[in-house]
Amino acid sequence: MNAAAGGERRQVLTRLRWRMRGAWLWPLFVVITALEALLLHWLPLAGEGTAFIPALLLAGTLNLMGVALLGGLGGAALRRARPDLPKVVADNYAGTIVLALLAATFVAVGLVHHPEVTAQREAFSRQSQAVRLWVQAHGDAFARAHVDRADTVALDSELFRTCVPGPRPRRSLCLMVDTSKSPPIVRRDPNRESNSSFNPRGGFR
Repeated sequence: MNAAAGGERRQVLTRLRWRMRGAWLWPLFVVITALEALLLHWLPLAGEGTAFIPALLLAGTLNLMGVALLGGLGGAALRRARPDLPKVVADNYAGTIVLALLAATFVAVGLVHHPEVTAQREAFSRQSQAVRLWVQAHGDAFARAHVDRADTVALDSELFRTCVPGPRPRRSLCLMVDTSKSPPIVRRDPNRESNSSFNPRGGFR
């Protein structure tokens, strides 16, 4: 009787141990998704950056799809190699591997894209300085006083349109800045509409 009870106790402990091994996929999912959101914010896959909430949604969606689509297949393959593994444990192991591979992919793509981000930021900085110098040299008193309120849209990787607010609506001082040259080439845009009306998508400050 004691032997039977001991055997049953060992089976319970064994099942509990397997459950514990298979229980950390979703806590890990939450942690990795949050870290990936920060990564996508500071090391974007495209563009100049991703706000934290969209980055969190993107990372969560991709991770969930990866675990749902590949975790089960990986778990089945793992059980063929390790028949002793319970299905829940094999699926959790496979899901964890999927999460790790996705995180590594985010890092790799972000690092590849980072030089482009750096170049875009440097180009924006050069055009901003060029606009300030042009306004100080050629702008009127109102433009010089309001140059800090200028807004910019990138028309190309090295071509920007920057507008300084004017004393009347729709009468901004707008400049086209080409940063492919050193120093950048600045010319006045005859169109004095602000960037918000000229380009419905707006710009960045």
